[in-house]
Amino acid sequence: MLKFFLMMIAMAAQGGGEDGTKSTGQAVIQTTQTTESIGVETAPQAQAQVQTQAQIQVQPQPVEAPSAKFTTAQEVRPILGMTKASWIAVREYDGHDIVYFTQLLSWRCGLNAIRYSINGGPLQLYDLPPCHDDTASPNALVAEEGMPIMGLPPKSVQQVYVEIFYDDMTTDSATFDRKSVLMP
Repeated sequence: MLKFFLMMIAMAAQGGGEDGTKSTGQAVIQTTQTTESIGVETAPQAQAQVQTQAQIQVQPQPVEAPSAKFTTAQEVRPILGMTKASWIAVREYDGHDIVYFTQLLSWRCGLNAIRYSINGGPLQLYDLPPCHDDTASPNALVAEEGMPIMGLPPKSVQQVYVEIFYDDMTTDSATFDRKSVLMP
């Protein structure tokens, strides 16, 4: 009787079906019911008895390949979170300041929008290039896509505020001082 009671608890905890099976995605556990009287047993003996009654048959688990396309907020948020200090870069070139958004553009397919402000000015919308979903690298930049902000007076960019909007409607933002993002 105790054996039957323990098996019922195990089946309830495992969500066993009518036939005594439970699919876990990795194995099928099949139990057998007996109604023989086993008398009074200690807990380890009862557990050993139940374990000998269970037969575990390993079945192949379907292989689920990761998409590796990085086209959703769920996929790109961890990357952008870890690389926040590199979202933008400022470079002095040919007598001008240039603001690059290369890191953000590299993971843009999980974003809906990027807004930025230079030196506390008004927020401006950065024009995101389209994702190339029909290719192996949807985040790739081709031709003239993802151009930096150019033509700014030399040494004029002292601070850049960036706000990103993920495709799941969440946001993140950061403020960068010139010294922390200035490229050599």
